[in-house]
Amino acid sequence: MGKTYEGGVPLAQVVRSGFVEGVHRGSVVVLDAAGEPVAGAGDITSPIFPRSSNKPMQAIGMLRAGLPLSDPADVALVAASHAGEEFHVERVTALLRDAGLTEDALHCPPDLPFGEAAREAVLRAGGGPARVLMNCSGKHAGMVRTCLAAGWPLDGYWRPEHPLQQCLTTTIEEITGERAAAVGVDGCGAPVLAVSLTGLARAFLRMVSAEPGTVERTVADAMRAYPELVGGTQAEDTRLMRGVPGLLAKIGAEGVIAAAIPEVGAVALKIDDGAARARTPVLTSALARLNVRAPILTEYAEPPLLGGGLPVGAIHPTW
Repeated sequence: MGKTYEGGVPLAQVVRSGFVEGVHRGSVVVLDAAGEPVAGAGDITSPIFPRSSNKPMQAIGMLRAGLPLSDPADVALVAASHAGEEFHVERVTALLRDAGLTEDALHCPPDLPFGEAAREAVLRAGGGPARVLMNCSGKHAGMVRTCLAAGWPLDGYWRPEHPLQQCLTTTIEEITGERAAAVGVDGCGAPVLAVSLTGLARAFLRMVSAEPGTVERTVADAMRAYPELVGGTQAEDTRLMRGVPGLLAKIGAEGVIAAAIPEVGAVALKIDDGAARARTPVLTSALARLNVRAPILTEYAEPPLLGGGLPVGAIHPTW
């Protein structure tokens, strides 16, 4: 695996009124059901930060370390980048309360909900930023509860040298089949590990292909059973999992998404400029190479551009 991500190739065009006004570059890999690359573009072997697309693997590591969750909905929330809707916040709060903790135990920064409707609801009610509202609060709640179960200190649980993070690093390296090329600080303050897009796609395929009862399959099944907890009512990955049978999907910041379907294959991609608007059109074109089609994919294939409140163009995948 190369040491530096070399950047991608043109994957989507921004077309307004028939005029190409912009281009999104990036990299994408498509694996078949056996985990072999069948298509790709850009740099698919050098490391990138998958950002929140790492969360399902982190959830696997927490469960392996003894995180005591019997409800699959809670497992889905630990792997989530939730929108801060009321049902998200209530469940995160319950995860903490059941362990005798409050949101003060979380290291993720106080924030307003990621989802626009949820954010407006908090502000209308006179509320403000809170740790439990931050989109990674489910992951952090899982982390502190894992520490309690394993007998590890809560202090510094987010630092790379902490036993929890060492455990999660080992898990990610095992599932991706790669050594982490770099350790960074994610937006929530927890570590984020750099792996290649090929390693990321391989990990998602491994999760959906694992035998029932394994920890990998437990996380994949929980996310697919409770997609609203993974993202939110209108989140991309939530709607994709609702609309494509068997699909496991997780978005990440900076234009990343990974997805897999058992006995079909997997996709991982990164849009170089971080634009989320180009993510799903490219994913749709990649899944088409695996003969995966569904109404939700048609909806996401060419997101419209508006002019005066009316559609005047679209984001067109070009790969």
